[in-house]
Amino acid sequence: MNQFLYVVFPYICLTAFVLGHLWRYRYDKFGWTTRSSQLYENRILRIGSPLFHFGIIGVFFGHVIGLGIPKSWTEAVGVSEGLYHFLAFSVGALAGLATVVGMVILIYRRRTVGPVFSATTRMDKVMYLFLAVVIFLGLFNTVAANIFEHYDYRDGVSVWFRGIFRFDLHPELMGEAPLGFQLHGLFAMALFALWPFTRLVHVFSAPIGYFTRPYIVYRSRDTTQLGSHQPRRGWDRVG
Repeated sequence: MNQFLYVVFPYICLTAFVLGHLWRYRYDKFGWTTRSSQLYENRILRIGSPLFHFGIIGVFFGHVIGLGIPKSWTEAVGVSEGLYHFLAFSVGALAGLATVVGMVILIYRRRTVGPVFSATTRMDKVMYLFLAVVIFLGLFNTVAANIFEHYDYRDGVSVWFRGIFRFDLHPELMGEAPLGFQLHGLFAMALFALWPFTRLVHVFSAPIGYFTRPYIVYRSRDTTQLGSHQPRRGWDRVG
C-alpha cells in the first residue's frame, strides 16, 4: 500500500498535472481563465481575495523552504533547529490563517451572492473542497507538529518529497509520518491532478510582465487645455 500511495500515486498525479495543462492550453485556450466574478460583486471580494492570495503565496514559499531545502543547508548558514521551527510555526501559522480566513470569505461570497453562485461550476466546487482540505490539514500539521507531536517533517516528509524529482522515493518515510501529514500529502497530490481542469490554471497566467513593461505615455493634441504650465511626465505635448 505504501508503494502505491507514496510512489505510484504521486507520479500519476504529476503526469496528469503536466499533460492536463498541455491538453487544456492546446484545446481550451478561451477557457484558460480565472472566470472572474468581480463584475457581480466587489465589496466582499476586495477583502477576501487579497487575504487568500497573499496568504497562499506565503504558504507556497514556506513549503519551498520546508520541503525543498535540506536541514543541513539551513544549519550551514547558521539557522538553528529551534529558530527554524519558531519561524515555521509563527510565520507559517500566520500565512495559513490568512489563507483560511480569505478562503472562508470567498466561499461565503460565492454561496450567498446569487450571480456569483450561478456562475460556479461543478469543478469549482470540487476544487474548493480539495483546496480547503489541503489548507486545513496543512495548518493543523503546522500547529500539531510544533506543539503536540513534535514531529520533524524535514527528516521524513521533506526527504520523501525531494525524492520525487530524483526518482528516489522512500515510501517508508511517509508511512511512518503522522496521519495528518500523510493525508496532507495525498490530498495535495490529488489537487495537482485536478489543477489543469479548474480555474487554478490562472496561476500560470499571472501578469508578471506588468512589473517590467514601460509606462504608457499619454500626449494631448489640444494645447488650449494645457495652459502655460509644465506638463507632467508622460503627458508631453505633441508637436
